[in-house]
Amino acid sequence: MKVVLLTVGKTADKEIEPLIARYVDRVARFVPFEYKVLADVRLPANATHDKQKEIEGEAFLSCISGGDMVILMDERGTMPTSRQFATDLDKLMVNTRSNIIFVIGGPYGFSPAMYARANRKLALSAMTLTHEMARLFLAEQLYRAMTILRGMPYHHD
Repeated sequence: MKVVLLTVGKTADKEIEPLIARYVDRVARFVPFEYKVLADVRLPANATHDKQKEIEGEAFLSCISGGDMVILMDERGTMPTSRQFATDLDKLMVNTRSNIIFVIGGPYGFSPAMYARANRKLALSAMTLTHEMARLFLAEQLYRAMTILRGMPYHHD
């Protein structure tokens, strides 16, 4: 079992990338972890947003196996507290034999095929976040969950 953060497109803000890397490294100390960034989708200017979501969805699905637990980061998902997230993640790590894959979609969201494949949807906030910030916040919350599960003093209620 491995935890994966799967996203599309490079981080444009070079100041955020080292912060993401810091939390990726921290999470990897606790659990097998992979931060995987797929290449940006390049389409002609007249292509639709639906076409972009479809191509991104195909790329995401090529990284997912049949038994993987797929969690889409989606504004319509559940919004747990950090402690609830840690408890849910712990249950998944105990009960899931395959990978647990958190997916951050492109700028227009997910394709219908991705929604059909998803096991769960999770929201980081009711507010809209940039993709770079969503990567950083999710990586930090994964680290926070690991520290909560191990009783470390990082999280304060």
